[in-house]
Amino acid sequence: MQLFIEIYGFLSVVLRGVILAAQSVAVGGLAFLMLLVWPLAPKLAGAGAALERRALRLIFVSASGLAAAEWLAAASLTVMLVGTLEIPAQEAAGARAVAVDLVAGVIAAVVAVSARRAQRGGVALRQSAPVLAALLIGVQAGSTHAASQFEGAVVLACAEFLHMAGAAVWIGGIPYFLMALTDVADPTARARVAARFSAMSVGAVAALLAGGALMAAFYVGAAPAMYGTSYGVMLSAKIVLLLGLLLLGGLNFLAVRKLKQEPAGPLLRTRRFAETEIGVGLTVLFCAASLASLPPARDLPNDRASFAEVVDRLEPRLPVRLDSPDFEALSAALPPEALKNLPPGAQPPRSPADIAWSEYNHHWAGLFVIAMGVMALLERVSRRLAPVMRHWPLVFLGLACFLFLRADEMVWPLGRLGLIESLRDPEIAQHRLLTLLIVIFGLFEWQVRQGRIKAWWAPYVFPVSTATAAAFLLTHSHALANLKEETLIEITHTPLALVGVAAGWSRWLELRLDGGAKRMAGFVWPIGFILAGLMLVFYREA
Repeated sequence: MQLFIEIYGFLSVVLRGVILAAQSVAVGGLAFLMLLVWPLAPKLAGAGAALERRALRLIFVSASGLAAAEWLAAASLTVMLVGTLEIPAQEAAGARAVAVDLVAGVIAAVVAVSARRAQRGGVALRQSAPVLAALLIGVQAGSTHAASQFEGAVVLACAEFLHMAGAAVWIGGIPYFLMALTDVADPTARARVAARFSAMSVGAVAALLAGGALMAAFYVGAAPAMYGTSYGVMLSAKIVLLLGLLLLGGLNFLAVRKLKQEPAGPLLRTRRFAETEIGVGLTVLFCAASLASLPPARDLPNDRASFAEVVDRLEPRLPVRLDSPDFEALSAALPPEALKNLPPGAQPPRSPADIAWSEYNHHWAGLFVIAMGVMALLERVSRRLAPVMRHWPLVFLGLACFLFLRADEMVWPLGRLGLIESLRDPEIAQHRLLTLLIVIFGLFEWQVRQGRIKAWWAPYVFPVSTATAAAFLLTHSHALANLKEETLIEITHTPLALVGVAAGWSRWLELRLDGGAKRMAGFVWPIGFILAGLMLVFYREA
């Protein structure tokens, strides 16, 4: 029970990200049917029925996943309440947040059943789709920060509804748009589908931005809260990701306009940019889940980092720390007697040696990452060095080994915590998960480049793993008693996540595109690695 309670914070953010993603795909599918497939079916040159069947199948899968995730969220929250408040399970299950998850799960199950019946010829979904979509989003919108506000709760819930609906129609609709580009073979009909989806996306983006701007103005309140709180930092990351999505969407908007003039024109870039939009869009949804777990910035008027403190923390300083303090100087080396007066689960205050140890780990990790970026870049610009530089993925193994041994000083083989026991700490668990991911995509990428793995999916392990690790970094939390210090650490980690997202999806585009765009994407991700390495080399905690 205690282990579950300790990792609940991290698990709940991940689960909420899954819920938002599944909800967006389910609602996006319903919107795609209502606004595109059903009204345009007579003009789709006979492809409408096949497109509807595939869309219904994905709606069924996503709605089923949403129902399962909602009920899992309700069950886990009930267990957490029983464990922390020591109340009966029946009383915990009656909590408002648990009820919201249960109701949302029931609505999602109804959507799944309706989609299954529609696949078999039922017509009820045509009449009920708008209501079901509105109920799914409405229940979620009513369970956000808006519900806890004394003033403006209704307006904020409406803004949240608008924001979620826009995200669902735009981001959740992209998988269906990709289906349509494949299923609709007639060039004129395909151009018509692209034009309709483009118009839907423009409206959805307008709704998303309007709702988001209203919520940001209320929950942040003032500019200093934007950079001085964890909420503001995470919101900034979400805005940066949305700008990236808007760039990709803008490129597809221009491609669709060109398609109207030349219906039989090439679609490769439109498809590849749409694939990347899905990946970045999912990251945005996980970022939104992380944002929902943080207190609004305006509620923390006294625990903000000042602009000078932020600049001081981010300012590059030399020399970098390549020598670690003695282990005996760390808090992790304190004898059990020195910790007996601490509250259960509490850690001793961080000493200057603890901070030096953490900075030493980050600086060495940065050197590994810079080495990989430089080698990957040299592989592209030097034919003479390419045969050696192409082995750059092996550097991942050195980085993973270093992190496993040195990243968490309290854990075996340095500290007194056993390897399994240490996983109770959410931060350590995330470190171990990221270390495992590093090993996986390092080995895969090296084997793929050697031509030893020829499966079609093998080259995609590296970009997907990089982007996934970056998305997890956005859910990464540092549970410190000092909220200002927590914010200053988030400020140094969030840019790393954003660079990771850019590196992962630019590598995806390098694999999926051709010509000049492929070459350009091939330079973006090594440069992203070098930038991430420099951020780590100049990382400071004081």
